Amino acid sequence: MAACIDGVTDNILLVTDSYKVTHHKQYPENTTFVYSYFESRGGKFPKTVFFGLQYLIKRWLVGPVVTKEKIQEAKEIYNLHFGQDLFNEEGWNYILEEHDGHLPLRIKAVPEGTIIPYKNVLFTVENTDPKCFWLTNYFETLLVQVWYPMTVATNSYYQKDLIAKCMQETADDFSGLSYMLHDFGFRGSTSVESAGIGGAAHLVNFEGTDTIAALTIAKNFYDCDIAGYSIPAAEHSTITTWQKDGEVNGFRNMLEKFPEGIVACVSDSYNIWNACENLWGEQLKDVIIERGERNARLVVRPDSGNPSDVVIKVLEILGRKFGTSTNSKGYKLLPPYIRVIQGDGVSYETLEEIGRNLKRHEWSIDNVTFGSGGALLQKIDRDTQKCAYKCSSAVINGKEVSVFKQPITDSGKKSKKGRLTLELKDDQYVTVQRGKGDTNKDILVTVFENGKLLKDFTFEEIRKRAEIDLLKDK
Repeated sequence: MAACIDGVTDNILLVTDSYKVTHHKQYPENTTFVYSYFESRGGKFPKTVFFGLQYLIKRWLVGPVVTKEKIQEAKEIYNLHFGQDLFNEEGWNYILEEHDGHLPLRIKAVPEGTIIPYKNVLFTVENTDPKCFWLTNYFETLLVQVWYPMTVATNSYYQKDLIAKCMQETADDFSGLSYMLHDFGFRGSTSVESAGIGGAAHLVNFEGTDTIAALTIAKNFYDCDIAGYSIPAAEHSTITTWQKDGEVNGFRNMLEKFPEGIVACVSDSYNIWNACENLWGEQLKDVIIERGERNARLVVRPDSGNPSDVVIKVLEILGRKFGTSTNSKGYKLLPPYIRVIQGDGVSYETLEEIGRNLKRHEWSIDNVTFGSGGALLQKIDRDTQKCAYKCSSAVINGKEVSVFKQPITDSGKKSKKGRLTLELKDDQYVTVQRGKGDTNKDILVTVFENGKLLKDFTFEEIRKRAEIDLLKDK
């Protein structure tokens, strides 16, 4: 039996859709090469932040990934699965014997972190051995899963851009931007792996996270010692165990047990208004101010209600209790020792609403940080950016032919034709089709070939490439 992790296969021959196992029989006679590409055909956001392919390549494709044991395991499973022998045992044995188990594929891709307008090629895949033409699309299933980290990175990028624009209007500078959106998504993810992949994608844009799995993905696959940071913070159980009458003691305990640095405390277990007005604003006011003299900070966390309304009301109460100052742009600021984090109901849409409400009430966005869980890592799917992998070229009987689809019922699914290049023309990304592009100007770089990783992007360079326009030159 081949290796597995938590009962899930580690056999690359099994990481595909069932019907692809039969596709080696379906191509025209004398097909020798198949060339396919991946793109975002449209979607919610006009551009995409390309990220995550390197994880998939390192995790699944590098090295001698085809073995005698894996071939035997796949043969047994597929014969049972289909009730007949449809498995391409001959083809896989050829890869094992002629390529020492290395996959004869070439993958070219845009450098990770690149921000590309949709409807452009993001990576291409082709076989390098004419006897393995069937291999190109066998791995569509696996490689299309790049949609997930790519879409999380894009979602996070646009939220960063939105926050930055609000900071440009209401804050003195962008100094706190990298910590303005904190990842709370671990528990809402579908698996530890998905939390790690999605959490790492968020960290392309920000540095705040409570998703530990993201740190290991960034470290093990992108050469980053530590990609994100966090602080001590309370949850409802650590406050409510003090009982309703003892809530103030739970709050005091947080301030005393963490006398230095930043600490966040959930404050809506019972009555957020009373917590801000009386508990923080009166009974614990002196303690909070005394901590502030050591450059420590309390972050008050509301966790229910309409985010836009709640944030403003909390700020208004804390402003009355602790006072405010006015920044250079005329917006109010709480004292530096007290801030607010909104960690419930935060998404691209609600962030925009909160930002408008802050400006309307003359509060700087510097008073607030945000935490996002499901909306950051889970409320997306492959169609958020309409991701697709399609064959566009093949060599049949020694002749290269363009391949495409053009459904009469959906013009948006029309696919590209021929071999592709991605080029910059007049500062605009353009996908050139039918092999008419200039390969010397092609932005796509070979990242994988014949079992070897040829380009190893670091998290640092990905972050630089993915920076929002407002900060590009800073």
